[in-house]
Amino acid sequence: MSAAIFFGIFAALAVLTSLLVVAQRNPTHSALFLVLSFLNVACIYVLLGADFVAVTQVIVYTGAVLVLFLFAIMLVRMEDLPEMYGGHPVQRFVGPVLGVALFLEILAVILSTVPLGAAGTFTPDAIAAVGGNVQAIGRSLYSDFLVPFEISSLVLLVGAIGAIVLAKPDESAARDRETSSLFTISLAHPSESTVASESPYTMLQEREILLRQEHEMDEAGEALRR
Repeated sequence: MSAAIFFGIFAALAVLTSLLVVAQRNPTHSALFLVLSFLNVACIYVLLGADFVAVTQVIVYTGAVLVLFLFAIMLVRMEDLPEMYGGHPVQRFVGPVLGVALFLEILAVILSTVPLGAAGTFTPDAIAAVGGNVQAIGRSLYSDFLVPFEISSLVLLVGAIGAIVLAKPDESAARDRETSSLFTISLAHPSESTVASESPYTMLQEREILLRQEHEMDEAGEALRR
């Protein structure tokens, strides 16, 4: 009975924090509520006896995926993001309609199916016989689901390579800027050779002239105030 009560509490908190992730306008607040949602889901896994999945939930999602979200939030300036509802008028109409349709579809699937499926072979006694959750998951993963596991690893590898390619700076653009700076003569600012060729005595004279002008302006201001 107590397990059912705790399950209801953690499930309600997971749903509430998930809704707050979407409802928050500040992406940092959304990320914090996402942490709470992940932790509540991990607690549900603990109640179900899946300790390894709970630890993986905390390490992979709360520790790794959320860190990527935070880095993306910190590297993107808020003023550079498009304003909410600033897209095409067709998108403003079609977006909410598709969202409501997807919600109704998921709700229909949940209401029309049996929430509890057939009991699996990994009973608590069977899990204890093979040595624990880690051993049971390892045997099932590398025997019954070996091909899907390898395919998912290839998909992750392709995603990592794509991220590296997208994050790689454009060397041709940087090279063009460097080349153009070598053959560009600025008429507004003196070149470095001209500044370097000026003697310290000349620079000191210019500084004294500037200080004298500032002093004269201060005296004129005091005279006007009097």
